[in-house]
Amino acid sequence: MSPETTTGHGDISTGVAGGDSNASATRITPGNALRPEDIALEVRTGLAKPTEDVAEYALRLGDDALVLAQRLGHWISRAPELEEDVALGNIALDQLGHARSFLSYAGGAWEKSEDDLAYFRREHEFRSVQLFEQPNGDFAVTIARQFIVSYYQFELYRRLTESSDETLAAIAAKAVKEVDYHRDHSAQWILRLAGGTDESRTRMIHGLRLMWPYVNELFQDDDLTQRLAEAGAAVAPSSLREDFDRLTGDVLQEAELEVPDVPAAPGGGRRGKHSEHLGYLLAEMQVLAREHPGASW
Repeated sequence: MSPETTTGHGDISTGVAGGDSNASATRITPGNALRPEDIALEVRTGLAKPTEDVAEYALRLGDDALVLAQRLGHWISRAPELEEDVALGNIALDQLGHARSFLSYAGGAWEKSEDDLAYFRREHEFRSVQLFEQPNGDFAVTIARQFIVSYYQFELYRRLTESSDETLAAIAAKAVKEVDYHRDHSAQWILRLAGGTDESRTRMIHGLRLMWPYVNELFQDDDLTQRLAEAGAAVAPSSLREDFDRLTGDVLQEAELEVPDVPAAPGGGRRGKHSEHLGYLLAEMQVLAREHPGASW
């Protein structure tokens, strides 16, 4: 993919200039790393506390990243080549880091830790959209899902760096640089599989058709996102659709693929309505924590 497709947004910066030892951990510059532990500390000490609306919004983004991290982690030792074991594992770890940050911040509204939210909620309490919970399928299906996710997350985090909520802006400033790599990785595989053998191209087309019904849910506004967008704290999902369509369309055109003409899935993940797949995934993820609730995870 050409450099114009993956760059051009300039430096992303939030907060104060470096060198201030008294600066909040959430007021970061591009050279500084924002750790989930920093957010948890600020929440515990009262330096950062989300409103109920911001907490619910952070919970949504954290759940998206957490579920995807678990899905991608299944590829470790199973990818088609050794380099992809490492690449998908690293992407999963990036997503897990995003999840930890968002969930640590969200928990500040309810006096819950990231582990409380990750391990001790029921399926209907999760707020991830249904795309993230879809099964891995074969490698082309996973790449199709990752292609959609990474282009959506990049536009979301890029815009969220301008949030009036300093913690959300800081999390996004770190995440967007990682997701930029995820975006390039998925696009390169779209091109490689579509331009490879007849079999790889057929599988890539099939993967896109399986995943594309879940695209619409990513861009649906609701009362929460409308309130937060008007306040400058969040991004209206619908406002991301034009850039998403344009940029994914450029990659598909280069791959000589068409945007799948498939009906949209009903969605409902933001309201706790999930496909049959999420329950199995949560059972795998939560089993040890539920069997040993006193352990420190």
